[in-house]
Amino acid sequence: MAAQFKILYLGPISGTCLDRAHAVRRLGHEVEHIDLRLMLPNTAWVDRVIWRLGGNLLAPLLMRRLRNALKGKKYDLCWVDGGELVTPRLISLLRQNAQKIISYSIDDPLGPRDGLRFRAFRQSLPFYNLNVVVRDENVDEAFMLGACNVLRVYRSADEISHAPRSLTECDHKEWDSEVLFLGTWFPERGQFLLDLILRGVPLTIRGSGWHKAPEWPQLKKYWKGGSISGDDYAKAIQCAKVNLGLLSKENRDLHTTRSLEIPALGGFICAERTSEHTSMYAEGQEAMFWSGVEECAAMCDLALSDEVRRQAMAKAGQQRLMRNGHFNEITVGKIIETAGVL
Repeated sequence: MAAQFKILYLGPISGTCLDRAHAVRRLGHEVEHIDLRLMLPNTAWVDRVIWRLGGNLLAPLLMRRLRNALKGKKYDLCWVDGGELVTPRLISLLRQNAQKIISYSIDDPLGPRDGLRFRAFRQSLPFYNLNVVVRDENVDEAFMLGACNVLRVYRSADEISHAPRSLTECDHKEWDSEVLFLGTWFPERGQFLLDLILRGVPLTIRGSGWHKAPEWPQLKKYWKGGSISGDDYAKAIQCAKVNLGLLSKENRDLHTTRSLEIPALGGFICAERTSEHTSMYAEGQEAMFWSGVEECAAMCDLALSDEVRRQAMAKAGQQRLMRNGHFNEITVGKIIETAGVL
């Protein structure tokens, strides 16, 4: 049996970060989970400072509160999930309590999209024992900024959060849809989805920020609500005949968490064609892919017209995901194992 560690987990106690922390626990490690954001005032201006100026200005307040929280405690490993609030000085504090410190980011902290949000993250790269990233570009970028060790992984679905639910008649009444896009508004997404609608695709949109879209007047009647999680998230995906997989261009995505979560839940995925998507799933057998709005609309029509084929492809995609092993316990286990031998 692999060695079991005492681990300090720093990151949001929500979303995929919480899923990863739970996966670490399921592997048998002892975990103390601290959300650094909860150590800061619960006001909107704090988030504005983080997003526009970075977490550096808030470091003195965090230093005092984290020092008190960790007094007298020792850990084998500290896992920093996100890291926009973690400065080099804060890492020096953590070293008094943890033998090794690693960073993991599901975002693109070294890319251009988020401005100064990840300034502290970039400054801290050389001081981690291991930096874990989810896109190829980040590997060379991290080394250029002084990182000592970089591990590239794929994102992952969760064995528990993304296990298929048993669906009732009421679930189908609430969540059934023909073609679903479940995700946040980004500038390039509004026109794309409107173009699908204009081509007759029976679209449902769920997610946050869509009121900011210039196309909102035309999209509003197709929007069925904001961000959802937990059972609602799972049921929405399971009850959709087709789940669209859109990427964030500014985030340099070639796959997203939806690329794993949709097949994990047994949903049918129709995603943008990329080198990573086509390496994950066999096109036309385990998923459908497209390279533009015309092809996307055609793929949606094709999938909706053949239920037997669509369901067979969804099942094959789920089985392929299991063979690929893009699940939290496998991924976090690999990360902890890598950190352990450094």
